[in-house]
Amino acid sequence: MLTQVFRWSDEQGERMDASLKLKRGPVVESLTLPIEGMTCASCVARVEKALKGVDGVSTAVVNLATEKATVTLRGGHVSVEALAKAVGAAGYVLRVSAGEDSAPHRNLEYGRLRRDLALAVALTVPTMVISMLSMLPSYARWSPLTPDQTNLLLFGLTAPVVFYAGRRFFRGMLAAARHFTADMDTLVALGTGSAFLYSVVMTFMLGHAQTSAGHVYFDTAATIVALILFGRWLETRAKQRASDAIRQMLTLQPATAIVVRQDKEVSVPISEVGAGDRVRVKPGERIPVDGKVIQGKTSVDESLVTGESLAVEKREGDRLISGTINKNGSVLFEATAVGSDTVLAQIVRLIEQAQGSKAPVQALADKVAAVFVPGVILIAILTFTGWYWLGGADISGSLINCVAVLVIACPCALGLATPTAIMVGTGVGANLGILIKNAESLERAHVLDTVVLDKTGTLTEGRPAVREIISLLNIPEEDLLRLAASVEARSEHPLGKAIVEEARKRNLQLTEPSMFEAVSGSGVYGMVGGVEVLAGNRGFIAERGIATSDATEIEQRFAAEGKTPLFVARDGRLAGVFGVADPLKATSPQSIRALRALGVECIMLTGDHPAAAQQIAAEAGIRRFVAEVLPGEKAAKIREFQEEGKIVGMVGDGINDAPALATADVGIALGTGTDIAMESADITLMKGSLEGVPTAIRLSRRMMRTIRQNLFWAFIYNIVAIPLAAFGLLHPLIAAASMAFSSVSVVSNSLRLKQFAG
Repeated sequence: MLTQVFRWSDEQGERMDASLKLKRGPVVESLTLPIEGMTCASCVARVEKALKGVDGVSTAVVNLATEKATVTLRGGHVSVEALAKAVGAAGYVLRVSAGEDSAPHRNLEYGRLRRDLALAVALTVPTMVISMLSMLPSYARWSPLTPDQTNLLLFGLTAPVVFYAGRRFFRGMLAAARHFTADMDTLVALGTGSAFLYSVVMTFMLGHAQTSAGHVYFDTAATIVALILFGRWLETRAKQRASDAIRQMLTLQPATAIVVRQDKEVSVPISEVGAGDRVRVKPGERIPVDGKVIQGKTSVDESLVTGESLAVEKREGDRLISGTINKNGSVLFEATAVGSDTVLAQIVRLIEQAQGSKAPVQALADKVAAVFVPGVILIAILTFTGWYWLGGADISGSLINCVAVLVIACPCALGLATPTAIMVGTGVGANLGILIKNAESLERAHVLDTVVLDKTGTLTEGRPAVREIISLLNIPEEDLLRLAASVEARSEHPLGKAIVEEARKRNLQLTEPSMFEAVSGSGVYGMVGGVEVLAGNRGFIAERGIATSDATEIEQRFAAEGKTPLFVARDGRLAGVFGVADPLKATSPQSIRALRALGVECIMLTGDHPAAAQQIAAEAGIRRFVAEVLPGEKAAKIREFQEEGKIVGMVGDGINDAPALATADVGIALGTGTDIAMESADITLMKGSLEGVPTAIRLSRRMMRTIRQNLFWAFIYNIVAIPLAAFGLLHPLIAAASMAFSSVSVVSNSLRLKQFAG
């Protein structure tokens, strides 16, 4: 199972390598496997059913657009061979193992399709010309061929088109028939085969006395094959364009790297670079693997992973990400992650996971696909018998209407409507610095009406600093700071880190506490050199019987100035108050305005004093906030908002945000946050700012609009076209062209998402 956790900030870079692993736990495992031979939504349903039937498989989601299956396994071992056997029994092929590149096979298949199309067009054009000329009353006077000879010529031209260029349809039909099923290939093979067989019978068995060139349908059979091959060729090209995001990322990693070995710089293939190797990267080169700078300084274009165009300064100790561009300096760095462990490789896997997932809106199309092909065959049979027995038509007229029904039906469009939009949408999101865990998350995001924002590190920079220190017991300021920093050194809270950072700036010598205790979200307690020290909010200090009334005016002033008060007590008496401020990110106010413009209410959650929270909320443009919220209460607050009927998105970056992120309808984590926060989230914003939140919502709305358009046209096309064909209002040639166009139009409409700029 791919766990969505990313680390972009240099401050937290030490954990990036561990957080970006492909995690395969002992209980649940996820595999992504290429599937060959699928042509429509009916194929998807059969492959999913086959995979789910394998003992040990929990879920199986098959994507027609990517031609891959994502299989989640329960505890125990399920071999790829067992999955391949199940897929083969359903009439399809699983050739390569998880993680293996399937591009060579897909390119080979694309080449075959192009060659078959070229042959079909080359033979279909003269077939159509001869057939149309043979219908002219004057044909018999000037043609050197008799009608029977003309039919033989048409037979000779059509047979290679139907049985060689169109062999894939008959192979697909036979494979499906062996498993007592039917798919898109069945419809095409039945349609073209019926027209061709009827024409053969009329040409070779009944003779010219019973027919004329105008009553054979060699041209119809050939043209249907050519048109449908043309449609599949266009569809394949469009699907390749839809997967551009992955292909472009795969080309970003350079083929070689300069490694320093025995004090010599050696150029080696990227596959030979190992973790711990020292790598030299020069100006203008792409960084080959993830690493940490050990010598030199430079600036790096990280727009690949953040979407941010401004270069980032890098010096000793800073992190480097594979595929990003070194701008103007030469640096030596130590490789920390190579191959499939790099950030770039994990991003690609995450995009593939999202593109292989299935949105809930696809459920209706799946239900229809399960009965679509058998239903169409039944309608085709009823069409033939109805025209022949009730409509008074001859076999020729009845057959042509039956063929039209078979080739006009298009389960392909139903199967492609959702996955192509998801494929393009997730790729566009990645280019904008928005990583989406799955299609379900993206679908839920479009209906969000409320976004709840954590304050520290989300709205603010997340790097609070001490702005003022007030001593109340005539204790020297630096002594008070040293006591507070000594006990806060073990704390993970941002305010505690600000105290420690201030002490380090002043070069104060800290004392290791002999006893330490932390109360999450409230404060810390410790013994420092025999002195009892408490540091935390007013409630934490008051609960221990320490009077805080002397600091009331200080607290009020700090709140008015946007500073968060941190109370420090020594040996049971309030010793001082620290004023800590965490400035807003420059992008926060404009992001809040963008969310409000989308009709989304913004609510801030913070553990701060109400007055301080009000100050920050006012600066950010947030009208509603909830202050003095303990970490354990955040998830409960999310549930309260949901009980009010709100559809809630939660944005956070800290460990204490993880339960709230998991509780929200959509959890959105910042890329500079903690591992557990991003594991709990549905969407990760790689920039680490709120700008991606309104962008993600707009992308979700645009994608869902595209999916609805695709499904609407796919359903309407079949609802309108099949009756028209059944009532004899569509010639098979028009039906074939329309069927090919329907699939191409769905994919092309999805490709319009590429125009989304945020």
